Amino acid sequence: MSKIKTFAELQEIRKNLENRISLRKTAGSKDRIIVRVGMATCGIASGARQTMMVILDELQNEHIENVSVSQTGCLGFCDVEPIVEVIIPGKPSILYGKVDEALGREIVTKHIMNGTLLEDIIVSRSFETIK
Repeated sequence: MSKIKTFAELQEIRKNLENRISLRKTAGSKDRIIVRVGMATCGIASGARQTMMVILDELQNEHIENVSVSQTGCLGFCDVEPIVEVIIPGKPSILYGKVDEALGREIVTKHIMNGTLLEDIIVSRSFETIK
């Protein structure tokens, strides 16, 4: 990392970090989209941290402000980690599996921005209780 040489550079770094932090806060707005990244041990070992950072970067690059990004614990699908859940108000929650950095970008550009599901990576198993 290079040294900060001016106060303006420091202010720019602060602004960028504040934007990233605001994307991680869950706001009370009813139209807010929520993205959760599974960050249990298995998720982190599978690359969930990088996936989350790419999603945050893509949201910032596209100037999308109605999305809250947060991490969550184990979702019970260790074999398809990293897992990303997208919750759009008024629609069913979508759970994506094996989300690498490239797929994280696609989730932002295709699903969040354009409403197109990434059918090939949806985890089709449900959370319903087996009788």
